[in-house]
Amino acid sequence: MQEKHLYEYSVIRVVPRVEREEFLNVGIVLFCKKAKYIKMIYAIDESKLKVFASELDLGQLQLNLEAFQKIGNGAKTGGPIAQFDIPSRFRWLTALRSSSIQTSRPHPGLCADLEHTTQRLFEEMVL
Repeated sequence: MQEKHLYEYSVIRVVPRVEREEFLNVGIVLFCKKAKYIKMIYAIDESKLKVFASELDLGQLQLNLEAFQKIGNGAKTGGPIAQFDIPSRFRWLTALRSSSIQTSRPHPGLCADLEHTTQRLFEEMVL
């Protein structure tokens, strides 16, 4: 029998006007402490975002999401937060914030394949 992994994931959202609390899902971050696994993936659907928030600076959004991804991946170019351990990076990425990029509350799950589950959640929640 294949080992099941307890994981947590959050949906990454773009909230163009925080006061309206409207958002569009753009990514997923999935974390498993025991497997020392964290992955953040995103996709920017420019046509959806232009309809949803025509005033949004897509170039800046891309840079901000790249920074999120660097932190999640622990990239050397991700700054000091990217050098934290995996659980601390996940907690930082999913911390409550009132900016244009927010995350849902973390949700738990069990799976045998973390990569497959990350991709499945991304397809279900974002694409």
